[in-house]
Amino acid sequence: MKKYIMVQRLLISCLAIFSLFWSCKRDVDSLGSPKLSHDPEVFIDGFSSGLNYAAFSNSVVTAFTVDKTNTYNNSTASMKIDVPDLNDPRGAYAGGTYFTSVGRDLSSYNVLSFWAKASKAAEIDVVGFGNDLGLNKYITILNAVKVNTNWQKYYIPIPDASLLKDERGMFFYSEGPENDRGYTLWFDEVKFENLGTLGHLTSGIMESKDVTVSAEIGEKISLSGFQSIINLPNGLNQVVSTSAGFYKFKSSDENVATVDDNGLITVKNQGAALITAISNGSTSKGSLLVKSISALPQPSAPAPIPDKQSSNVLSLFSNKYTNVPVDTWNTHWQFSTAEESFIKIQNDDVIKYKNLNFVGIELVSQTLNVSTMTHFHIDIWTPDNTDLPKSFKILLVDFGPNNAYGGNDDSSHELSFTKPKLATGQWISFDIPLSNFSGLTRKNNLAQLVLSGDLPNVYIDNVYFYKADTQVPDAPTAAPSAPTYPAADVISIYSDSYTNVANSNLNPNWGQSTRVSELNFNNNRVLKFAGLNYQGIQIGSNQNVSNLGFLHLDFWSSNASNLNVYIISPGPVEKPVSLTVPTTGWSSIDIPLSSFAPVDLSKVMQFKFEGNGDIYIDNIYFRR
Repeated sequence: MKKYIMVQRLLISCLAIFSLFWSCKRDVDSLGSPKLSHDPEVFIDGFSSGLNYAAFSNSVVTAFTVDKTNTYNNSTASMKIDVPDLNDPRGAYAGGTYFTSVGRDLSSYNVLSFWAKASKAAEIDVVGFGNDLGLNKYITILNAVKVNTNWQKYYIPIPDASLLKDERGMFFYSEGPENDRGYTLWFDEVKFENLGTLGHLTSGIMESKDVTVSAEIGEKISLSGFQSIINLPNGLNQVVSTSAGFYKFKSSDENVATVDDNGLITVKNQGAALITAISNGSTSKGSLLVKSISALPQPSAPAPIPDKQSSNVLSLFSNKYTNVPVDTWNTHWQFSTAEESFIKIQNDDVIKYKNLNFVGIELVSQTLNVSTMTHFHIDIWTPDNTDLPKSFKILLVDFGPNNAYGGNDDSSHELSFTKPKLATGQWISFDIPLSNFSGLTRKNNLAQLVLSGDLPNVYIDNVYFYKADTQVPDAPTAAPSAPTYPAADVISIYSDSYTNVANSNLNPNWGQSTRVSELNFNNNRVLKFAGLNYQGIQIGSNQNVSNLGFLHLDFWSSNASNLNVYIISPGPVEKPVSLTVPTTGWSSIDIPLSSFAPVDLSKVMQFKFEGNGDIYIDNIYFRR
């Protein structure tokens, strides 16, 4: 992954730490504006009048200095940039913007030019203009600028100079280490010019591609991939990335979707609308066809609140904890169709993915040391069918000792989950021992999390790593989360959330040695099977559950190594399903009733639990 992509994303929205410099005003001819200066100079032997400098957040604040020794063409001074090494405690990169307090009229120029050289061959992440620490309306960026030890001249074309009549953002840059090592970079003779008539200019949105997306009514989508291509006098077709301010947008049907001046689309009604753009008087290449769809089902309640101690957690996304920095929740890698949005469920933050085939989540700028953690946790909710062979996959990637992609020291491992772990229309909690990611041989520089599988619509919450308590509690301290299924879709045997089947016997005498009791947590009762060998429940009357889909159980055990559950019909006909123990807290499971074949689901009369240890059980019910 090219590092400039990350840095570019950072600098467009970052706050700044100000370091201000002034120099004497240079003599320039007035070009006619009675209000704003037409001064084209940024740095020629020193700062032009009224120019200030601000270092970007998390950069090395002192990276920029004025150099009077190493200059272009024996000029008086140049701009010197000291790019830091990887993991420099002063900052992650060198970056800042040069701006004026009062705008300038730059409408008579068509390029920003500068000379540059470096102490070694390198590729500058970002150079541009238009970052004024305010609206940043007319940002223009030259990416991946190749420099070497010789002075060379570079041009950044202005996509539409007529718009720059009150511009404050004169020049900015951002550059990180090359192969983990810093170096020195110089700029000189930075100024706006008019090169005469430039070659043919073309512009594009969506990277000049025709893109189609499905969007829910009420959803907002941002246009992206703004670019201009201009033929320079040297014959080079120069591609620059731009902001939305250089474009006028149009929707083919504003009853379906509208688009504002910033390229933000709002989906209004059912139908399709084609979003196009004009820049500098010409139609831009590329478009976005928005096809509206009805709103997808979403959770009616938040995911369960995590119960881990904050001191034992490294959280990526959760309202319960302080989260570590995440570069992006969607890398938009090639061939990924995933679209992300951030929503709230009862004031709880949730990430929603739609059209998910796979999605990359990155912490590249600040990789995560999870070597002392024992588990990975994530909560997911999907409205999609989860029947076999549907799967949901989780991939963890560590960048190894060199803390960079590649280099033959990366490690990774992917796990795949299917039914009965997966379920439709309910929150599913994954608490995965990191030891299960056996191919993840290093855990000191975790950089990527990839989610994929066969579920195109997934909501996620509470994404974190945690260290299991050294002392595992021998009993729960609270009841499990209350069920949220409508009572009309449930036949309940044991739950305080529903009306239970009358006259059920929770402790029939079947000759078992199990000791049965009830605990009470804030008026929520929980069954305890102490010293389980086996234990039955006699349902008050035979139940026809053939038109339902699942048996639900919440169970908790710190010391069991074996646990099976049976449902029984007359005969008796019974079939066990194995449950995973011990648990790391309350474990919720929805078992497809088909798993109990050949039990007669029209005449279910009993439950049986078989295993060892102490088992706590709640919310035993059949559901649609």
